[in-house]
Amino acid sequence: MTPAILFLEQQDAKFTLHQYHCTAHDDFGAHAAAQLQLPLAQVFKTLLTEGEQGAIVAVVPASAKVNLKRLAKAAGMKKLQMMAPAKAERLTGYKVGGISPFAQKKALLTIVDTSALQYREILVSGGKRGLSLGISATLLATALNVLIADIV
Repeated sequence: MTPAILFLEQQDAKFTLHQYHCTAHDDFGAHAAAQLQLPLAQVFKTLLTEGEQGAIVAVVPASAKVNLKRLAKAAGMKKLQMMAPAKAERLTGYKVGGISPFAQKKALLTIVDTSALQYREILVSGGKRGLSLGISATLLATALNVLIADIV
């Protein structure tokens, strides 16, 4: 049981669990998609970025790269850069490869790419490597009060 699962259960949110054997050391989203036999664009990765005004969480398809300029614009900031993995782990309470958008140590502005809306269910990290959560983009947006924007 991870904090992400507990958070969703407390919200009475409808989600599915997808476990797989994680042997990856990088590109965890692509590894999850391959293990779960799902389209790469349906599996989303949680990325941490930072700028002068603070940290922003980006949730983007594993098949794409976050566009930092678009993300900054959506967040109302001038410039963002990728956060160092060790700092992301300290800030969220999760290990890289298992950073969930849910139940992070600190509530951060989260922006989900618009492509999530084309799927009935997307997969995001469940809070540890080898565990993904299936959830609708609209439910994710409601549970976290996120923004949805074109950020890839």
